[in-house]
Amino acid sequence: MSHFLFALITAVALAATAVAQAGTWQIDPKHTAAQFSVKHLGVSTVRGAFSKWTGAVPHDPADPSKDFLEATIDASSVDRRVEMRYNDLKSPHFFDVQKYPTITFKAKSVKNGGSGKLLMTGDLTIHGVTKEVVLDVDGPSAPIKDPMGPGQRIGASATTKIKRQDFGITGAPGIVSDEVTITIDAELTQAPAK
Repeated sequence: MSHFLFALITAVALAATAVAQAGTWQIDPKHTAAQFSVKHLGVSTVRGAFSKWTGAVPHDPADPSKDFLEATIDASSVDRRVEMRYNDLKSPHFFDVQKYPTITFKAKSVKNGGSGKLLMTGDLTIHGVTKEVVLDVDGPSAPIKDPMGPGQRIGASATTKIKRQDFGITGAPGIVSDEVTITIDAELTQAPAK
């Protein structure tokens, strides 16, 4: 479900202020998290995350409408901290990672969502099914000088909700809710201009 991650990253870069240089922003995987949550038996919330993804955002602060993002998540990097659940999530009951090894997100448009917010629309592909989703993005932050190296950093958070059955993920009906909440917290870096 980390498609949200991609969307978030894009949104973050897209909204970077004019102070930032035009160029490409890279996802910092050490400081980015893509998580999902579902109701279990209708009584509690269980969470999971993806740990491996790639993506970059070409960004021009003078015209963010021309920005785009294509990002990929390694579906086998799903983690639920319980080995039995981890193996089940990778099986044909859920992500079927042997058949569908990646989750992808491709941004199509970004709109102002109000003070400090964006609405990012894009195509999310999970389990071989592509659906349009909208991410509510908080941010991005103003760019800062990267204290860990040359260049700059920005950050943002995004959320969305999807129906897993819309993507053909139907395992554990009645046990795991159909509605999935996705939360992405992202940090992006940009090397200094040469």
